[in-house]
Amino acid sequence: MDKKLFYKIGGIALMMILLLIPLSMVERQIRDRSQRQNEVQESIANGAAGEQMLAGPFLAVDYRETSLITPDENNTKPRQQVVERTLLLPAQLLEIDGQGNVETRHRGIYQARLFQMQLTNKGHFVVPPLASLLPGKQFSDARLRLILRVSDPRGINNDPQVLLNGQTMRFSAPKRQGSGESPRQMEIALGSFDTTQEYRLNFSFPLQLTGTTRLAIAPTGEANRISLKSDWPHPNFGGRFLPGKRNVSESGFDAQWEVSHLARNFDATLNPKSGENLSIDFVDPVNIYLQAERAVKYGLLFVALTFAGFFLTEILRRAPIHPLQYLLVGLALATFFLLLIAFSEHLPFIAAYGLAATACIGLIAFYLAGALGGWQQGAAFGGGLTGLYGVLYGVLLSEDNALLMGSVLLFLALGTIMLATRKLDWYSLGKQLTAGGEGAE
Repeated sequence: MDKKLFYKIGGIALMMILLLIPLSMVERQIRDRSQRQNEVQESIANGAAGEQMLAGPFLAVDYRETSLITPDENNTKPRQQVVERTLLLPAQLLEIDGQGNVETRHRGIYQARLFQMQLTNKGHFVVPPLASLLPGKQFSDARLRLILRVSDPRGINNDPQVLLNGQTMRFSAPKRQGSGESPRQMEIALGSFDTTQEYRLNFSFPLQLTGTTRLAIAPTGEANRISLKSDWPHPNFGGRFLPGKRNVSESGFDAQWEVSHLARNFDATLNPKSGENLSIDFVDPVNIYLQAERAVKYGLLFVALTFAGFFLTEILRRAPIHPLQYLLVGLALATFFLLLIAFSEHLPFIAAYGLAATACIGLIAFYLAGALGGWQQGAAFGGGLTGLYGVLYGVLLSEDNALLMGSVLLFLALGTIMLATRKLDWYSLGKQLTAGGEGAE
């Protein structure tokens, strides 16, 4: 290969490596802005309420168990031991109906989503004779507690009146169970009951719950029927249990779940880290920082395809392009991603993308019209870049098809270069470029 051609290709490769610096700086800026957005969301959640996890209600049966400790070599007589124990029981039927709305709170250019749910909880418990639950054990002083767990009780906007077998009662102040991020527990002491008879407890209470971004509900009942509605049109249903029926439209969503005890583990539903729940994320329709970060990952591909077009123009039109011109156009391509994130913080993403792309394509086309000596060449490159930006936008909208679209784009670019240079004499190309450069001088 002629040294002139070798140096040319080496210079282009060096320009591409140098352009990784501004691209990485733009990507770091996007990550910093995204981190700031998360910090603002946490700050708003700290002032209102965070993500909410609701578990219960369920029953706790507190009792004393008496057992005999067999004697050892130092004791000649057995002795009695009394231990305080608790048995947790699920509701036979748990029904939760909720109607909510989503409020957007701003702090500067950043924002967070707060949901406000009006929940109605009702159902019933059936406690069988305690001897059937504790076979072979001696127990006494059995008492009942009704328990409800909420991850962030600051979001409880009412003091719910709990109707229990026709009697109105109220929960005690929330108490933390365990350490770390464990949920808070609210209780109602129900006192003693007849342990020899089946005991039925009907319950119902309203709950006004506010939270940030995510609502999770643990299906603690033997049979769970949950129905939630909201005006938020972009829900993300998650957890281990997806809704059996759902309707999502521009006016909001309506979803229903039915979960039986056969499909869930009761002990796991009481552990917030187990994931044994159903959840709704009130997500933004477009995460501008995630979209922009994904776009930057295609920045080097943009540069490579543009430089390939430049090089193809050089060898086919015998029109040398200076490495500095490569670099300037590459910097203009890198500036697109910075403009994209700057505009998208103030405009809808599609408008920000169109404005940033139009500005960069217009600048590059105008520059190349002078650098290549004609508007036709500048317009041709502008048209190619327009198609390239169009493909990138399609990739950003359809993450599932990103690999397919990217592979097709690379194949088309390679095919174009191969077809355009299939009859090219690469051995004489360096001399032709040298002659072209001297003629231009």
